[in-house]
Amino acid sequence: MKNNETFFSSLVLAAAVLWGTTGTAQSFAPPGASPLSIGSVRLAVGGVALLIFAWRRGALSGNPPWFKGATFLAAGCMAAYQLFFFAGVLNTGVAVGTVVTIGSAPVFAGLISLILRRENPGLKWAAATLLAVIGCILVITGGQKLALNSIGVVLALGAGVSYALYAAVSKELLMSHPPEAVTGIVFSIGAFILSPFLFFYNLEWLKTIQGTGVALHLGLVATALAYVLFSHGLAKIPFPKAVTLSLAEPVTAAALGLFLLKEKLSLISQVGMVLVFAGLVILSLGGLSKKERKHNTTSYGDKGQWM
Repeated sequence: MKNNETFFSSLVLAAAVLWGTTGTAQSFAPPGASPLSIGSVRLAVGGVALLIFAWRRGALSGNPPWFKGATFLAAGCMAAYQLFFFAGVLNTGVAVGTVVTIGSAPVFAGLISLILRRENPGLKWAAATLLAVIGCILVITGGQKLALNSIGVVLALGAGVSYALYAAVSKELLMSHPPEAVTGIVFSIGAFILSPFLFFYNLEWLKTIQGTGVALHLGLVATALAYVLFSHGLAKIPFPKAVTLSLAEPVTAAALGLFLLKEKLSLISQVGMVLVFAGLVILSLGGLSKKERKHNTTSYGDKGQWM
């Protein structure tokens, strides 16, 4: 059983590694490609690709029904995450916006688990999360003092809670539907919610070979494939643990910046990478309690606890 738990944790880590390529991929986007337009296109491409994949596999069965509160809540959370994150970064900068979003998401996940699901994530989760969050702060900031914008910080916190709530609600959907179907439908609805914002942005960058390549990588690899891996892992491990394991994303981004984009990484950032790695190893290799196994070894036929 413990080996199975480690395997499903590794799926979430693999997803986080793929998410970590988004920053590098966006750096190759043509001039004029705004972050929000890239995020919206990413959701649309990934959602449609997953819908086609799920349809080909016969995974879009309407029994149990899809159009219920949990489906729209998950889609709304994913759309809100995109809006809050990009707005937060715009107001308070990339470093602060990213630190607050990524660092707060595991904390919110733990609170949601404790308050709404009445499940205690445990001391091991808390210790590993604290270690990984501190490491993330060091990786992203490099030990530099950063200027804070209160509005930007609040928006970034909104992104963190949106992501944590998305993970919690998605876990409920995964009890009765296949991962690729859940992700495809949720992302497609999320992209539809964001579609009106595309009218305010220039999408000419999509007509270039470079722009199309960036959109396909972000949509197919960093979204469709990544979130299928994440969903398969999320279905079998506690969602606070899955959210904490997602902290491998900034470490991947930093490593790609160092080796691919030839960016310099300070000693403090390198120490941060070690701390994140240590926290993730502690969390990944630990087994679940009997109570956690009961709540997290789900099947598509199990009945969810929410709406």
